[in-house]
Order: sequence, then structure tokens, then C-alpha cells
Amino acid sequence: MFIPTFTITNKILMNIAKIEASEEVIKHSPLLPLWEKQFKEEAIVRAAYHGTHIEGNPLHKGDAKDILEGRDVIGRPRDIEEIINYRKVIEFIDDEAKRQIDKISELIIKKLHRIIVEKILSPNLAGEYRRKQVIIRNSATGEVTFRPPPAIEVPFLMREFCYWLNRDDKERIHPVLKAGIAHHELVRIHPFLDGNGRVARVLATLILFLGGYDIRRFFSLEEYYDKDAVLYYQNLQKASAGDLSTWLEYFTQGASIEFGKIKEKILKLSKDVKLKERFGGQQIYLTERQMKIIEYIQEVGYLQNQMFSNLFTDISEDTVLRDLQDLVKKGLIKKVGSTKAARYVIV
Repeated sequence: MFIPTFTITNKILMNIAKIEASEEVIKHSPLLPLWEKQFKEEAIVRAAYHGTHIEGNPLHKGDAKDILEGRDVIGRPRDIEEIINYRKVIEFIDDEAKRQIDKISELIIKKLHRIIVEKILSPNLAGEYRRKQVIIRNSATGEVTFRPPPAIEVPFLMREFCYWLNRDDKERIHPVLKAGIAHHELVRIHPFLDGNGRVARVLATLILFLGGYDIRRFFSLEEYYDKDAVLYYQNLQKASAGDLSTWLEYFTQGASIEFGKIKEKILKLSKDVKLKERFGGQQIYLTERQMKIIEYIQEVGYLQNQMFSNLFTDISEDTVLRDLQDLVKKGLIKKVGSTKAARYVIV
């Protein structure tokens, strides 16, 4: 039976506390961007780019964005396909989370793999456990850094892993820790010939989604890993010795950093703690320009017509005034004075 070994350290507790705080702010923020779709699309680009770049995909972030927006890019077909597949698999886990599936089965994990390696591995290997021994080498030195379990053990290990993943006992593990443990265990078992890292990262994200830590699908843990890939692989390797504590410190720190970034974006618009009370918990959606206006007024204290050019160099005064009038109607700001010297301030 799979029983992960780890100690809940002070660092892990602090990281989870930060994650919870970020989740709380975002969930109860009275102001949210109308451009949530843009946030989500940016997160998908970051996930697809960093999730494949960490494994050696040479395409640039701009290339990844172009590919996902349907533009032609010069590159190896495999590299392009990896980016496309990553978006497909994120859309798949998003749909699964919305359906609130009650368990993550081996069939789902195999489906993740099939999507990730579509047109990359031959169809008879996609979604199928490996049937031969593999070794992991250091790409720079050629040194063997990890030897996964023998192929004959993979079906048994995956069965035990999924049993642990779906058990429902009194000692239910925190979803963030569960995601981190699952991420490592899938990498350790290395059930497929190729694509194990990508499957592990996507599986961890699915667990976070199902556990209620979706942060509106704005986040990308892949970016955190890719910023220091050496540290990412070192922590995974260290955990393979048996104790997951250091890995979980690293994993929870990444989640707390990524969730914190999103919290700060939302928090800029919600500095006035009375806003939520004023609107009775109702969430107000703003355009990108309106968000910028609110941020500016919160920083400077007011906004006047002659300041418009400080905010928007390529937007007409009439357009800015329309945005301001809408914010006045929403009850977020008020106009003080009636001439061109009038000021717009937070209500």
C-alpha cells in the first residue's frame, strides 16, 4: 500500500496559510476584471510554454502564444504539437473539474497521457504503461540520476497510487499537499515511456481544481518550476529517497507565490474594505481601463482631466470620460466639482 512519508514542517504550514489567505481574498473580492477570459488565456499560454520548456522545448513564449492563437510558427512539428497538446490537456482537466468528478482513476491518468503525447508518440504507446525499464540521465553529463521501478511493477504501483488518491478516510489530506504528493509519486513511478513530467504537473493541477483551489484558473505552477528547473529536479530527486518533506516545502512555496501574484492583482482593486459591505457581497466586473483608473485614483488620491494622458497615451479623452461615467454609475467613484478642474475620487 502506498503511504507517503513526510513531516508537516513550519515552512509547509506557513505556505499553506499564505495560499488560504490568497484564496480568501480572491473569492470574496468585490471587484473582479471583466477580462477574466484574458487572464485564463494568459495562464494557459504560460502553462503550455513553461510546462514544455522545462523539458527542453526550444520554442519561445511568443511562439507558444502564436501557436495557441492559430498563427504559423517555424519549428519542429513535435515542439509545436507539445504546445497544442498542453492546451488541450488543460481544457480537459478544466472540464473534468467543472463536472466535479468524484475520483481520479487510472483511466483518467491514461487519458491525460494520450492527450499530451498525441501525434508525438505512436498510438500504441499513448495512454499505455511502459513495458521496459527506463533510466533518467543528466542531459549535460550523461550521468544516471534516477532509475524508476521495473516495468513489471508499474501496473501494481499505479493501482496502489490511485487507491491512495481516492481514499476517503477521517484523515483526509489537505488538497495542496495531496497535489504535491501526487506530482512526485507519478514522476517516481514513471509509468509511461515519455511525457511523465507533463502528466504529473497536469495531474497536480487537476487535484487543486477538484480541491477548490482553482483561483479562477488564473495560475500556472509550471512557470515557478521552469524559473529554476535545476532546483525543481533536485527537489524531486531528493524526495525519491523516501522523505517528501523538502519537496512539499518547495511545492507549497510555489503555489503560495503563484496564488499570491493573483491576489495582488485583485487586491489592487479592493483596497477599500468597505466596498464589499457597500455592495452587499455583489461582485462588480470592470474593464482593463477601468481597473487602471481605479488603481491610479487609489495611488494618487484623485484623477483630473489633465491627468488622462498620464494613464492612457493612445486613448481619447471622450473614451476615458465614458469609463469614468460608468464607474460613477457603479458607485465606485464620484465627481467633485463641475469644471475641467473637477476631480474624480473614490466614494
